Amino acid sequence: MAKKSMVEREKKRQRLVQKYAAKRAALKDIAKDQNVSMEERFKANLKLAELPRNSSTVRLHNRCELTGRPKAYYRKLKLSRIMLRELSSFGQVPGMVKSSW
Repeated sequence: MAKKSMVEREKKRQRLVQKYAAKRAALKDIAKDQNVSMEERFKANLKLAELPRNSSTVRLHNRCELTGRPKAYYRKLKLSRIMLRELSSFGQVPGMVKSSW
């Protein structure tokens, strides 16, 4: 089980990313547009830098939904390898069977 503070920090980042997503996308479009004057693009970059760092999607880290484990994460199932193995052993994951030979 991951530290609760780290899991909560990640949830806070998720909320910030959702809150600032539209504003960040609009500023990025202005900053990348070659048809806009250089001054406008520079102002857009400054406004982009003023946004909270944690509002960037790059700062998000995938975590297991059940345990909060940050490593060995399967994107499709949103689980860590440990929980995936445990759940598949109990037959909780459809179509997955623990192999034995």
